[in-house]
Amino acid sequence: MDLIDAGTQSDQKADRVTSPAIDDIDNGATARASPAISIRELNFSYDEAGSPKQVLFDIDLDIWPGEVALLTGPSGCGKTTLLTLIGGLRTVQSGQLHVLGRELHGCATSELTEARRHIGFIFQMHNLLDFLTARQNVQMALQLHAELNRKEMNVRAQRMLDLVGLGPQLDSYPAQLSGGQKQRVSIARALAVHPKLVLADESTSALDEKGEAELYRMIKQRLPNATLFSISHHPALAAFHDRQLETRAAAEGWLMVEHSKLARQESLSRAG
Repeated sequence: MDLIDAGTQSDQKADRVTSPAIDDIDNGATARASPAISIRELNFSYDEAGSPKQVLFDIDLDIWPGEVALLTGPSGCGKTTLLTLIGGLRTVQSGQLHVLGRELHGCATSELTEARRHIGFIFQMHNLLDFLTARQNVQMALQLHAELNRKEMNVRAQRMLDLVGLGPQLDSYPAQLSGGQKQRVSIARALAVHPKLVLADESTSALDEKGEAELYRMIKQRLPNATLFSISHHPALAAFHDRQLETRAAAEGWLMVEHSKLARQESLSRAG
């Protein structure tokens, strides 16, 4: 079962989970024109033994530019499915999904590729290529940026690896790195593209508490205007975020609950 699977779909539409469009995350000043991520009535199904298995039900959600948002919930509630749809790694089947001003539903492959140029991905399983060094793995993320030559790619990759504390491991292969070091390579790869949006899937699973704090501090220092949307099993990570969304089991299905430092209130959204 993957977000937000109620077992049976409710006829009642989901209330939107949104926060105020604000210009400054810390003091809530000027309204902005549009969210970085805007989702309306998003549905998704997998094929299971020849039959569709619906895992997302009428999801409505806004994430605003510069916001640092966290989605938590139990394993199998669909967090990763939602994240990969936002990142253009899966095809939208039903509903509206605007990311950085681009509608992804119905996008051509070339348009999805263009959208991904502005997104940094941090995966739980690192997704490093074993036959490439740490430096080369980071350079791979820069291949979509034709404006960079090989020298510029090399310099940027080295700078990012230095930033995450892996200067001495530039030319080490994944097999020579610890789990935490591999995670840092993944982080360096995501930040190297100077993304407008960072999507993180259990990105701190291989890091200790100090490493978690350093990661979020580094992202906001390096990319102060970027939007960060991360997913995790661990509600404790909410301390590093402006806004927390949580999926909870209820008699009528899954509820998406918002704990927002911005709105200073908790709101409920039926998601199934």
